[in-house]
Amino acid sequence: MAVSTFALAALALSGSPAMAADQSYQSTLGQLNGSAGAGTITVDVTGNQAHVVLKVSGMPATFMDAPYPHVQHIHGGKQGTCPDPSADKDGDQVISTTEGDPFYGPIVTTLSTSGDTSPAAGLDLKVGGQGAAYTVDRTFELNPETQAALKAGTAVVVVHGLDPATLSAAGQAAKSDLAPTLPLAATSPALCGTLQAGQMKMPAGGADTGVTAESGTDTGALAIGGGLALIALAGGAYVIRRRRSSESAA
Repeated sequence: MAVSTFALAALALSGSPAMAADQSYQSTLGQLNGSAGAGTITVDVTGNQAHVVLKVSGMPATFMDAPYPHVQHIHGGKQGTCPDPSADKDGDQVISTTEGDPFYGPIVTTLSTSGDTSPAAGLDLKVGGQGAAYTVDRTFELNPETQAALKAGTAVVVVHGLDPATLSAAGQAAKSDLAPTLPLAATSPALCGTLQAGQMKMPAGGADTGVTAESGTDTGALAIGGGLALIALAGGAYVIRRRRSSESAA
């Protein structure tokens, strides 16, 4: 009886899903500066590792007769929001990267397609997304600044690179506030979104009072609970049978 009970429990446990992320963050990116693009991002954090999936479409396809290099970053440490039209302080009808800084803050992580993810790679066009549509799907170590911004709710994703033809005359004539050798359109924000916390890891011993459990069915918990229930039921049946056998012998 004991053997079959533990076998059933093991079978139930074997159906448990893989370990979930400690915390997940998501955002649907909104348009800035007349951009026609669209984007979504998920950031699954496990320990100090992040698995990032960024999908972008509808962006300018070419720049100087080559695929348009779109750099993108996680910014943090300020208001945790995307800039509104009031951010345009010089009146050229373009919100530059520095004009948006009071809202989303400095770069804390570069969402590069490969290699360096530190702020130092922020303007490295070689590791930016290329063309009108692309996906960045990679896992890397999060630095403390990015972890702090995510936990504080101030982490904002910004994708850069505008079509110069859509800008005002003043905007088209202006140079980049970050790299004066480039036009303003090349480094100005086109998409923006605040990363919102989603899935949460349940604390040991169950949720504390006031913490809302995530909706949906936790198949792992069901499997474990089912295994323990089988053990309890089987143990009860064994006790009953033993008691009846003792009574018959008496």
